Amino acid sequence: MALKENRPICLSLRSSSWTITFVVGLGIAIDLLVYSVVIPVMPFQLERLQYSNVAALTGWLLFAFATTIPIAMISERYKARQVPLISGLLVLIASQVILMEAPNFSVMCVARILQGLGSSMVWVVGLALLYCKLALPCVECLSGKSIPLDPKSVSYSFSLAVGPPVGGLLYNHYGYRAPFIFGIIASVLDLLGRLLIIERRTANLYGVDPAAGLNIAPENAVKEIHKQASPNEQLCPDSVKKEGTSDQDPQKHLSLFAVIGRLSNSSRALVSLFIIFIYGIVYSGQEPTIPLHLQDCWNLNSKGVGLVFIAAVVPTLFSSPLSGYLADQRGTEWITVAALLLAIPWWVVITIQSHLALFIAAYAVETFFTSAVISPLTAELASVARGIDGIGYGHVYGAFNLIYGIGTSVGPIIGGQIYDHIHRGWMVLCLLAMGLLALSFVLACCFVGSNPLVHRLRRRQHLGGTDDRTL
Repeated sequence: MALKENRPICLSLRSSSWTITFVVGLGIAIDLLVYSVVIPVMPFQLERLQYSNVAALTGWLLFAFATTIPIAMISERYKARQVPLISGLLVLIASQVILMEAPNFSVMCVARILQGLGSSMVWVVGLALLYCKLALPCVECLSGKSIPLDPKSVSYSFSLAVGPPVGGLLYNHYGYRAPFIFGIIASVLDLLGRLLIIERRTANLYGVDPAAGLNIAPENAVKEIHKQASPNEQLCPDSVKKEGTSDQDPQKHLSLFAVIGRLSNSSRALVSLFIIFIYGIVYSGQEPTIPLHLQDCWNLNSKGVGLVFIAAVVPTLFSSPLSGYLADQRGTEWITVAALLLAIPWWVVITIQSHLALFIAAYAVETFFTSAVISPLTAELASVARGIDGIGYGHVYGAFNLIYGIGTSVGPIIGGQIYDHIHRGWMVLCLLAMGLLALSFVLACCFVGSNPLVHRLRRRQHLGGTDDRTL
């Protein structure tokens, strides 16, 4: 009786998959907003504090955010809870306060490490709550489609489009503290969302099962919760299921390294992970250097830098879904190879320092084609995973994030060091990115897809090109 009398207000709504999807997506968006809002700010603030080698120092600040990776690998061993989500948000807010008041570079690094810690709780625990606890229709779509219908795919582009221009504008007009106050206010909205949601384990106590979309008897619910109550249980006991599986047949838990190890037995998956790693490096390698390059060449301030960053992000709003759709129609091998080939020349064009308009246009086109590889490569990993027992899309998603996270952690260091310590560092950095993408292009031709383009060409030569449909 107590379970019915104390039933939370709007229980079904607050525990529904759509509500949790929205709240987790909001958390990811705000986390990325907090990350990106400082990109056009930090180089100028370090210059104001009279530091030298600003690009290298900015790269280390962005690398300090990489504490997300080891924390993620530890956190994956445990079940998702609302308390870690709220705790992570409080750590995120505290890190912004410390960074806002940081008097020197060392304190900034400590704040960024704390920010990475809080961020990992948003990503790992939040997404575990979403994918491992709920049988979402969108997850079923992900297992066979190349367009990821998840909160990260929407939040990523939106936040990186909003963060840099807002950060640059606030810094330019109101000073160093303004971007962080904006981030704290956004984090409070996230906190309200975290307090709103009700986990599945709690909803089950009141006879509601959000994963099944059915009401269950309260006494059975208590028994179900009792089986889930151990704090040391694995993270994904109800992991994402293939169509037709029941709630009683969960996927086996695997560590991220175990997942990558299994995927790496396939040359297709190994090359896909390598290209994702390269994408993380070349994309993030520009983050600590573009503000200084724009300042050196065209005397832009933080406001102008933030606006230029829009050119890098807005194309991704279109390239990822478009490349995913085309990959579904034509095959992942064609779209991956085409995107890499079309991206390479624009990395040379952005080294030209004649006109700002040319740089912005080339930067937008370069980002459009470079980011277009993500959707087909995600589909490629999912395709390989379907042929491996015990590997589902949830595992693929985790492996993707780990490899991409490592790339985006290493990239800022490489970019900052090259820009500060090598003559014409911007050109060297862009040519390095071009070389890495050219290597990725060759590998994609040889290994990406169930029928790679090199294999098609060899077979066509062997058959004398008699039937193009076999290609």
